[in-house]
Amino acid sequence: MQTADEPQHDAASTAGRVFADGALSIGLTLPLLRPGTIVADFTEQVALARLADQRGFRALWIRDVPLNSADYPDPVGHLDPWVLLGALAASTQRIALASGAIVLTLRHPLHIAKAALSVNTLSGGRFILGLGSGDRPPEYAAFGRHADERRELYRDPWDTVAAALGTPSRVIPDQTPEGAPTFNLLPESTDTVPLLAVGSGGQSVDWIARHSLGWMTYHREPDAQRARYSMWRAAVERAAPGAFRAFGVAMRLELSHDPHEPVQPLSLGYRTGRHALVAILNEMRAGGTHHVTFNLSPERPVAEAIEELADEVLPLFHFEGQDRIADA
Repeated sequence: MQTADEPQHDAASTAGRVFADGALSIGLTLPLLRPGTIVADFTEQVALARLADQRGFRALWIRDVPLNSADYPDPVGHLDPWVLLGALAASTQRIALASGAIVLTLRHPLHIAKAALSVNTLSGGRFILGLGSGDRPPEYAAFGRHADERRELYRDPWDTVAAALGTPSRVIPDQTPEGAPTFNLLPESTDTVPLLAVGSGGQSVDWIARHSLGWMTYHREPDAQRARYSMWRAAVERAAPGAFRAFGVAMRLELSHDPHEPVQPLSLGYRTGRHALVAILNEMRAGGTHHVTFNLSPERPVAEAIEELADEVLPLFHFEGQDRIADA
């Protein structure tokens, strides 16, 4: 938990450090696994989070994976996101904490709002609430939902979450029987918790541009990503002319020991040495990406990769004041 002598943050400054026009910031996605493991040592995860915080990464991203199955291609054992976010809020000082993403369609929106407010309070205003719809029909069935109603299950609860986390906060009950009291959320907050669309949730890009601080997507090959960003910018100009709306990418990264190793495309990312990685990040920044979070593949010790990125890559992209172009 934040103490009196630790830095305090508000929602605007937190979102601005992660997403800024003309700049690109870098984050990490937890858990960061050792080679050959699918269930993380979460004491180690908290230690890695502290390291990322100390070394200047801008955000830690936490996934929401309610259920696991041997039939899924990614059998990683995740903690409940709110439990892990609470631990990270109490263990870090400056880095933004972001959900990537809470499955809005499978959780009650008022529970989400209460949890988000709690994490934001514990972290001193460092939380960004990323919301997604999930994409696995069997999970919908397990929770008594229908996957073909995904669009409505995302759009309508979004409004409830946004109202509860706005300023002033407003609780929208599912039902209001005669004599029902007026509800509120405590503790009160003077800041709005930023809401970010992760994936499309079955919505149009125009809807996302109207309702979200930005759009977070998975990595795609460069031409497809440029086309996606162009579509996003056109939607922003239609929905919120002249406004800034963020664009972020989640990318798998297998960082080679050899800093000169050329790029090799992987599913949802790359294997590469750091020099080619800098060139990729420069292209992403020039193409309109404001944030990238790395899902580090366990090709080498995670702390070692974090240290190399912090020493050799972050200084080329993270700095105060005018943006500059990094040297590949």
